Amino acid sequence: MILFLTSSPTGAYRSGAPAPFKGFDPANGLAQELRRNWKERSRCLLIAAFPDAAAQNEQMRDFFEGVLTDTGLSIECLDLCDGRNGRECVEKLQSYDMIILSGGHVPTENAFFMEIGLAEEIRKFEGIVMGISAGSMNCAEIVYAQPEMPGEAVDPDFRRFIPGLGLTKCNILPHYQAVKDDYVDGMRLYEDITFRDSMGHTFYAIPDGTYLFKTDETEEIRGQYWRISDGKMTQM
Repeated sequence: MILFLTSSPTGAYRSGAPAPFKGFDPANGLAQELRRNWKERSRCLLIAAFPDAAAQNEQMRDFFEGVLTDTGLSIECLDLCDGRNGRECVEKLQSYDMIILSGGHVPTENAFFMEIGLAEEIRKFEGIVMGISAGSMNCAEIVYAQPEMPGEAVDPDFRRFIPGLGLTKCNILPHYQAVKDDYVDGMRLYEDITFRDSMGHTFYAIPDGTYLFKTDETEEIRGQYWRISDGKMTQM
């Protein structure tokens, strides 16, 4: 398996401005690395984060078909996996060459992945897997579900650590440049919430343009990032 765990590979999160590039972000060699490892006429599968948002998911599928083409990647198909066909897609997962795990709400996406039995099948996958935002976070063995929605930071029943797909031990926190000053339930997302949750854990906060790249031989973060562990943050 070749694993790309990205933040936002198609443009800066929350910027509102059009991306200064076409296709996948060329920063830190992402687009180049994809082309280097690409199989001609790849069969691709996009797995949605919100299983019941059919219209939104179809729009997302169309968008990523354009992104793949604009990057110069030849595809035979880009199929969509959501609540209408989740188990069917997992049953034929090994027939694909590339899987995209979409962004969204981490616990919602995680529950869908578990419902369709994705973890067991994707661990046997030998093609390219790209995680985007929440999709990247859910690739960890144990996922850190960083509080995001109102009420999550103060809910004693909100599970911040949940089983993931098991493709990496790294906990990626995306969009750092955009969310670092966010507040959730009156608390600072990083200083008051994430730093406390990092006691005994290590998180990797990445801005858009940075990504984790993993093969059978290597695993590295390409680009600027921040390591958060035991309540301390270090820029890398």
